[in-house]
Amino acid sequence: MSTTELLRREWTAFRRPGRLTALAAAALTVIALGLLYAFGDQSSCPGPCPAAPVASDGATVSDRFWFLHRDLGREGSITVRMTAMTGTITYPPPNHDQIVSGLVPWAKAGIIIKDGVRPGSQYAALMMTGGHGVRFQHDYRHDVSGDAGKVSAESPRWLRLTRSDDTITGFESADGKQWRTVATAKLDRLPDTVQVGLFATSPGDRTLRKVGLGGAIEEVRFTQAVGVFDNVAVEGGATGGWASDPVGEMNHTDWEKHHNASGAVEKDGIITVSGTGDIGPLGEEGARSVEKTLSGLTVALIIVLIVAARYGAGGVRKAASGRVIAARAVVVGATTFVTGLVAVGVVFPLSIAILKGNGIPVQPVPVLTGTRVILGVPAVLALCAVLAYGLGVWLRRSGATIVVGLSLVALPYAVTAVPLLPDTVSEWLLRLTPTAGFAVKQTMQEYPQVTAHYVPSAGYFPLPWWAGLAVLCAYTVIVMRMALGRNRAADIDWR
Repeated sequence: MSTTELLRREWTAFRRPGRLTALAAAALTVIALGLLYAFGDQSSCPGPCPAAPVASDGATVSDRFWFLHRDLGREGSITVRMTAMTGTITYPPPNHDQIVSGLVPWAKAGIIIKDGVRPGSQYAALMMTGGHGVRFQHDYRHDVSGDAGKVSAESPRWLRLTRSDDTITGFESADGKQWRTVATAKLDRLPDTVQVGLFATSPGDRTLRKVGLGGAIEEVRFTQAVGVFDNVAVEGGATGGWASDPVGEMNHTDWEKHHNASGAVEKDGIITVSGTGDIGPLGEEGARSVEKTLSGLTVALIIVLIVAARYGAGGVRKAASGRVIAARAVVVGATTFVTGLVAVGVVFPLSIAILKGNGIPVQPVPVLTGTRVILGVPAVLALCAVLAYGLGVWLRRSGATIVVGLSLVALPYAVTAVPLLPDTVSEWLLRLTPTAGFAVKQTMQEYPQVTAHYVPSAGYFPLPWWAGLAVLCAYTVIVMRMALGRNRAADIDWR
């Protein structure tokens, strides 16, 4: 019998109404729960929410800070001496009045050259941070470290940015005489006139609250950073006077209204700038991760594993050859792949469109990443089905196969998708179990300069997608070899 005829025969045997109905239910579950999530996520703004800033490369970003600025031409520089950096942290409800002094590690204050004051426009900045010393950052994703340490009146920091056409260079000095280059950036197509000046910003302070059996969820506290500057000098092509403006919304929260509003103050040559927000990639608190639209995968995975496990345990005959078992594995995998492709191919783009229609910012997904998710998730489901089928052939008992399959694949996936277990336990489960394969659906990217909870319950996998897929493939190959080996041994005994 040819391979084509064998596959056709096994497909005919597999396509019983019960199995096809179960797989259809798996696909519909993924679609229904994804759409339910998308329709239920409504904007909390009284009117249309302001659109999240979009950088020149199309990425959604954070761009909110206080800006004391003036014009700068195609050649020029700004030099300042920074003598202090302080901040405040406010506790979440019900302790709004509990305010403590302190700086979060990525609080920022310094000097910046920016293409206007539109959020999302190009920039290069040299700054002091709350816990990472001097940094040179540009265009939201790029970060270069300078000298470590803090700033004080006894140990001031001199900062300088120069512009030469589209090239911005940052320098630092301890005394204003000996200068060291921190980094250089090229910002394409800068206009003849840009804005240069002083800024301050501070992202929310994230703390972890224990839940479940040791898991953790984030709580965010409002923070503000304050930078103190003197010896401010702008040279070369600067025109006009100083303007003081927020980039992005500021001074709208109850804390800012009733305590310290952000802004810039000049007195006797000393300039104090205070601000809140961040300049960098947008975190989960500002835009939804598209992986949340695939919340129905847990149920679909359970259904797929049960169908494949029962088919493997119930369809083995002593006389079945390895070729027949392999053909059945192909049928199980292919059918599951099509099921997953229909489900993910429908819910993924449709849910994103619904979220955007509801005014919800969504993390952008590059074309290649979206293709990887739409094709990769069905492939992982198919591999899990083949794994369960192989377990069924090997164990030859439906009940035992279902228990083993669910414990090995579905249970780790379910418990790591929520903040139930300690983060380290969840991470090791996603390294060592077949569930590692679901790293193909990850779209979240980790940035060192962004404080976030990069853990499985937030959609972040410890392995890159290709490594996770390799782990799942290894499990599947090993189990299928065990199944074929046992079947050959049983066939010899039968003979």
